[in-house]
Amino acid sequence: MEIVPLGDSALIVRVIENFADDPDASLNAVLAALRRLENAAIPGVIELAPAYTTVALFYDPARIETDGPATSPFDALKTRIENILAGRSMRIATAAMPRTVEIPVCYDAEFALDLDHVAAHVGLPAAELIRRHANAPYRVACVGFIAGFPFLSGLPRELATPRRAAPRKEIPAGSVAIGGAQTGVYPRKSPGGWNVIGRTPLRLFDVQRKPPPLLQAGDRVRFREISREEFDTLSR
Repeated sequence: MEIVPLGDSALIVRVIENFADDPDASLNAVLAALRRLENAAIPGVIELAPAYTTVALFYDPARIETDGPATSPFDALKTRIENILAGRSMRIATAAMPRTVEIPVCYDAEFALDLDHVAAHVGLPAAELIRRHANAPYRVACVGFIAGFPFLSGLPRELATPRRAAPRKEIPAGSVAIGGAQTGVYPRKSPGGWNVIGRTPLRLFDVQRKPPPLLQAGDRVRFREISREEFDTLSR
């Protein structure tokens, strides 16, 4: 484990070194560290944000208890975090079982802007690409880029496709896309460089919902292929 500063009011806890070797175990380790830090309720800590191999911790330096002027808020926090996370393996299971969220996806040509490109790149008919993408089990590795955007691990290796050389200035909300070895869903209209292969009518980020993001790190995701008619019905 490594703890390094991120400016003067945040730090990074690197829980593991490599995510790709075993994504599920890596995510469990990061979430286990996250839960312990949440449960510790350290005074002065404002926010915790998990990622692939790390947990970012944002804090108010003025509220961090130190041993005196010779000890910086970062050093005091580093020692406390090391004590909190010491002992049991970071690869233990988290207390709560991960949720499974079903996301309906329409792969209609109007929505699948890059389906033919991805199919040609991976050497599969479009229908087979859709079948493999929709039937794979996914897990939310982290949420970021824009509010509510889930980075999903679990994309079949044969479907991996490099990001577009020239990102689009605008991708519609709900667009399901492939970027490298991952898939994800754009929660709102935004620029983006991933290959769009479908669209969901679900709202992945809603400020009226608590919490606003539909998905959180650790959730399991299943896509369900739907027709254009069902998409229109669910969009109403």
